[in-house]
Amino acid sequence: MTDAPLLVTHADGVDRVMLNRPDSLNALDTAMVDALSGYFAGLARNEQTRVVVLSGAGRAFCAGLDLKEAIQRRPAGAPPASVAEALAHQRSIADIVMLMRRCPQPIIALVQGAASGGGFALALAADIRIAATSARMNCAFIRLGLGGCDIGTSYFLPRLVGVSVASELILTGRFIGAERALAVGLVSEVVADDALEAAAAPYVEAMLAASPLGLRLSKECLNMSVDAASLEAVVAMEDRNQVLTSRSEDFKEGIRAFLEKRKPVYRNM
Repeated sequence: MTDAPLLVTHADGVDRVMLNRPDSLNALDTAMVDALSGYFAGLARNEQTRVVVLSGAGRAFCAGLDLKEAIQRRPAGAPPASVAEALAHQRSIADIVMLMRRCPQPIIALVQGAASGGGFALALAADIRIAATSARMNCAFIRLGLGGCDIGTSYFLPRLVGVSVASELILTGRFIGAERALAVGLVSEVVADDALEAAAAPYVEAMLAASPLGLRLSKECLNMSVDAASLEAVVAMEDRNQVLTSRSEDFKEGIRAFLEKRKPVYRNM
């Protein structure tokens, strides 16, 4: 284990990305924010990485903003940050979740222990969430004297769990545990803490069984459909994607593999 705030390993089309500040419950300091932004920005044109698995080292996924660093950066008695400076810092964190949604690779978040504030936002921005039994998630912002809506949470939560549960979590800052998160559709499954990696394997395998182009266009289409103005707009996107993929060599390989009862060998062509 190195001192790098983010550990990234790549194998067989999968990036495993680990938040690596376990002694601080993987709290988001400046170095980790910069590392996350740089990593997700780099995925836009990355065709070698097809799936991302995001996790946290140690006993927590991410405890949110590193408040100790924030206090040290502007100690008591120091003049307050200007509006421009404060907005730039705020946006540097919010940019991460926007980059996560824009990247064409599906993201699977493995959540154990605390996922609070900004850590909860990272989990929400993933495409699939798998929770350990120890997982506890909350919109911590309102408990700190801030508004409860931050880093995309007021966008993601109502779409995942409905307005009523989202309002409860955002307006109170209360924690939601793994079992209730499963019941309201916030996570796909709950497993023992030491089984998180193994639980991700079937999802990864199924995604890698799709053609690279088909997988990327499917994430894009889902993102667009959530905010689509009409059924017609969604169907237009779906039709475009199906025509594009049906003209690829990978579609022909997918058909051959299906008929021959074997795994397809895609070449992203």
